[in-house]
Amino acid sequence: MPKEMAQQIPAKVAAVEYASESEVIRDGLRTLLAHDRVVEAWLRDQVAPALDALKADPSRAVTTDGMRAALAAEHTKATGSR
Repeated sequence: MPKEMAQQIPAKVAAVEYASESEVIRDGLRTLLAHDRVVEAWLRDQVAPALDALKADPSRAVTTDGMRAALAAEHTKATGSR
């Protein structure tokens, strides 16, 4: 662990945000695990079905140039051609 990160653990306890260094680490791990669950759900619920749909109908794919053009058009619309 980088020194700067390690120094934050006792600082959190000194600031009375946590009762102990162990509590800081447990909270960090709980947050990481919650993030992992959110990413897993996104992959399962959104990414995998989109990939399956693309495999079933490759004509749905957008080229890089097509995506750039679509993004440029959205940007122009959003900014009012500033």
